[in-house]
Amino acid sequence: MKTFKARSTAILSAVIGSVIILGGQALAATATVNLGTADSFSILAGSVVTNVPTSVITGNVGLSPAAGSGYAGLTLLEVTGTVYAVDGTGPIGATNNPGLLTTAKNDLTTAYTDASGRTGATVLSGADNQLGGKTLTPGVYSFSHATTANLTAASPLTLSGNGVFIFQASSDLITASASHINLINGAQACNVFWTVPSSASSIGTNSFFVGTIMAYSSINLMTGANVQGRVLAQTAAVTLDHNTITRPATCLATSYIAAGTPNTGFEVCQSCSRCCNPYYFGSQSYRVCYL
Repeated sequence: MKTFKARSTAILSAVIGSVIILGGQALAATATVNLGTADSFSILAGSVVTNVPTSVITGNVGLSPAAGSGYAGLTLLEVTGTVYAVDGTGPIGATNNPGLLTTAKNDLTTAYTDASGRTGATVLSGADNQLGGKTLTPGVYSFSHATTANLTAASPLTLSGNGVFIFQASSDLITASASHINLINGAQACNVFWTVPSSASSIGTNSFFVGTIMAYSSINLMTGANVQGRVLAQTAAVTLDHNTITRPATCLATSYIAAGTPNTGFEVCQSCSRCCNPYYFGSQSYRVCYL
């Protein structure tokens, strides 16, 4: 097996410093969004959490400042994680922790303000399906209200590359039934963030959505919608109907070094088909694929 040379360590140092190296060119990366204590939650709501069972939720669930009686239809059997309430009126077996919920909601507000305030966004123009049929690389994007849906079933959105994606809605977020978001070339759900200043009015029936939705008001998941991410509503309701919500795992601290880059001898990647081995640089773990 080949060993790492000094030049390899230097390249990995550049990757750790939030720089993506492609073909020898260094590009500044979009900084991630710090969710603070909200990170552990798949669902946060302000007024109610309603559910038509059975849903499958991986991650914690919280409701605040509303009383635990605002949970309707959700049981602990549907949640791999902890269901938190501010008092003793939540679902049977829920954990009362108003302090944690207050902190998580405050951290959500901070994260929303950060992500929605990022400048230099690329505008995804059009009156309808602004997200559909596009392959986007990491960065900040904005889009407006759609006539029917921001994303349709006929034209998936593809996110390409291991980096942070931030999508800023100007009003609401609507995805059509059976719409789909694809991840390729190392893109990770943990790195995708959506800010919605009103409501995520409809995440479509049997659709596949990726990323953390941070809505000022409510989030409505239609029947069978699958979210690889989080649904975090600051002030109003989260509505579920036979949904799957999976909180993303911690992002791999990886980036890509393109094949053919002079004198590197390996590719840093999330996954690869040949000779992929873990490499530890400080406290960070990388996958290194020899070329």
